[in-house]
Amino acid sequence: MNFKRGRTREEPEINFIPLIDLLLVILIFLMVTTTYSKYAELQINLPEATAEKAPERPQVINIGVDANGKYAINSTPVVFSNVDGFANTLRDAASAASMKDPVIAIGADAGATHQAVVNVMEAARLAGYSKISFTTQGKSAK
Repeated sequence: MNFKRGRTREEPEINFIPLIDLLLVILIFLMVTTTYSKYAELQINLPEATAEKAPERPQVINIGVDANGKYAINSTPVVFSNVDGFANTLRDAASAASMKDPVIAIGADAGATHQAVVNVMEAARLAGYSKISFTTQGKSAK
């Protein structure tokens, strides 16, 4: 038995007007009760520094080593006979430029042998120069 034969089912409706009214009242309440604080500018007194004179740049002796094992000190070609002789040449170059404790900057060709670079390092050690650096160049974009 079907007693609901003649009735059609009604779809429920959601009435949005009371919801909108409620949200409007909440919005007005929040706007009225919110405190707006202003951020004042900060008065900042920066510290002052009295910088001392920058230390002088280190005195540098540039040593070049090419792919063929030839040496140059400050762009002047030097004949390498042995490590002791090269150490004396380094001392002479430092004393000619009146350098006390120079930095030895080794610029070796990429094709130079390791032994050629080690010879320069050993000569610097024998000459009493412990500050050694290597110069490089950046890769070029291809």
